[in-house]
Amino acid sequence: MAEHHHDHSDVSNIKTAFFLNLSFTIIEIIGGFLTNSMAILSDALHDLGDSLSLAMSWYLENYSQKGADKEFSYGYARFSLLGALINSIVLILGSIFILTKVIPRIFAPQALRPEGMLYLAILGIIVNGIAVFKLRGGGSLNKDVVSWHLLEDVLGWVAVLIVSIVLIYKDLPILDPLLSLAINIYILYNVISKLKKILNVFLQRVPPGIEIGALQQKIAAETQALAAHHTHIWTLDGEKNFLSTHVIIPDQFSKEEIMELKSKIKELLAAEKIDHVTVEIEYQNEECENENCKA
Repeated sequence: MAEHHHDHSDVSNIKTAFFLNLSFTIIEIIGGFLTNSMAILSDALHDLGDSLSLAMSWYLENYSQKGADKEFSYGYARFSLLGALINSIVLILGSIFILTKVIPRIFAPQALRPEGMLYLAILGIIVNGIAVFKLRGGGSLNKDVVSWHLLEDVLGWVAVLIVSIVLIYKDLPILDPLLSLAINIYILYNVISKLKKILNVFLQRVPPGIEIGALQQKIAAETQALAAHHTHIWTLDGEKNFLSTHVIIPDQFSKEEIMELKSKIKELLAAEKIDHVTVEIEYQNEECENENCKA
């Protein structure tokens, strides 16, 4: 029940973030024309891209709540991960695009209108800050990446706020591209880190913090199993972990003992954050048929 509530909370929070971001994008476009600021209009274009990404994330996060069926036996959880992958790529490309605009401005700073920038910056921090607050902590990788989209916007508006205050008193337009450069490098570093996690899930890498050999030894040491081998561990969406393993038992084991052993193994693995366990039983003198059985 807690997991069900958590999943729907992710959908609701992304929905809220979408409407906040879209509303502010419209205000930003109007403000950009009123202040005649290309910097703000460029940011409005970036925020419009964020809104489209949020809309896609909202749809895919909601779609991922569907249960298993005959076509998707694991359910639709990875549709959320697909949203995270697309959003990561969009955010990386967007940051690179902004860098291509920022770097030339370091060598040729342009005059800015600080008063209009100041008011829009305050509004931008409030609106995007609320959206980031809604998406804070835990949840799916999709929600995590979306929060980085919005955090980038918050940091960008903080930079605009600082620059606008300084520019009211000092003519230092180079501060704008320098702060933008620092923020984009910071965002790129973190999003690339998130992208690596997403790709690891798609490539079915063993989840971090879990060691196959240690789990096999734990099964053999704390149950009546003689050994465990041919163990595979993967995560469905970065949150739910799956395991399959072959367990060797004495030839004389009864049906009741096998059932008790399976129950004990699942109990042990639940403590190791393994949500779904499949156990194949092999008798002591039985030959494993899989060619990779000793893995």
